[in-house]
Amino acid sequence: MATDTKRRLITSFHNLTAEQQAEVKALYPLGFSEVMTRYDKPDGSFFYTVPYETDDTYYMVKIDVKVDDGQDDDSDTYYDEDDLKGADEYADTPSDDPADDDF
Repeated sequence: MATDTKRRLITSFHNLTAEQQAEVKALYPLGFSEVMTRYDKPDGSFFYTVPYETDDTYYMVKIDVKVDDGQDDDSDTYYDEDDLKGADEYADTPSDDPADDDF
């Protein structure tokens, strides 16, 4: 029975060397969402990792993930403050384009 002598580490993506970061990106060219694993901490927080392996080490690489928590931030007024110069004049101008007609 062979024993596995590879080290096992959990580390942040930012702590990897530039070469290792490039290898991780090349390993997952379509993104990480299909291979991420969530780890819950005792304090209720959590983090996500993706596997990455070198000749001597198995890594679980922490990936920064922005989670939409559903809470409203103050960006609701973004569209209310949107002023397009000339939009009112343009809306009052008749168009000869048949694609603009309401069907």
